[in-house]
Amino acid sequence: MKIEELIIAVQGVLGITADGKAGPETWAAIYKHIVTPTLNSTSPAPVIAPVDARSEKVIATLLPEVQPIARALVQKAAQNDICIKIISGFRTYEEQDALYAQGRTAPGKIVTKAKAGYSNHNFGIAFDVGVFEGNNYLDDSPKYKAAGVLGMDLGLEWGGNWTTISDQPHFELRPHWASDMTESEMLAALRTRVAGDLPIYA
Repeated sequence: MKIEELIIAVQGVLGITADGKAGPETWAAIYKHIVTPTLNSTSPAPVIAPVDARSEKVIATLLPEVQPIARALVQKAAQNDICIKIISGFRTYEEQDALYAQGRTAPGKIVTKAKAGYSNHNFGIAFDVGVFEGNNYLDDSPKYKAAGVLGMDLGLEWGGNWTTISDQPHFELRPHWASDMTESEMLAALRTRVAGDLPIYA
C-alpha cells in the first residue's frame, strides 16, 4: 500500500477529507481519536496552539477548516527562522469592492484585480501573510518563497505559483470538491454556494 493510500484510509476512518495529505486537519483528528479527555470531561488541548495576537485576530475571520492550517504555517515558518504574521483574511463583498476601487475610482494605488465575489478572501478560505524582521514589515523578501514551500507542504495553494499574477503573500485552502477545477470555475461555484447558504467545505 502506498503512503497516500494509507493516509486516505486513515482519513476515511476518522471521517475527514480523504485527500491523501497528512496536514493539520489529519493530525488533529488523530490526536482527538487517541488522546483520552481529562477526568473532568474537558476536551484535550488543541493540537495547533494560538499564535501572535495580530495573526489570531485575522485567523478568527477565516472558516474553521482554514484556521488551524494558518496557525500551523506561522509556527512552521518560525521553526525555520522565518517570522510571518497573518495580515489579511476574510473580506466582505463591500470591502472587496472598496479595495478594487482603489487606484481606479478612489485614491491610492491598485492593489487587486478582483471585484467582489472574484476573490477567495470573500469566502473565508484565503489569507495573506507578511514577513517581519522584528517589528519591521518586509513587502519584498526571499522569505516569502520559503514560506510558500512550507505552505504547500501543509496542503495550501500558494499564490506565488500563479501564472497570470504572482501573489507570494497569498495562501488558500482549496475545497476538496474543487481539486480539478480552474480558479474561475471554483470561484463561480463558491459564489453559488454562498448565494444558496451552502457550506464551503461540504
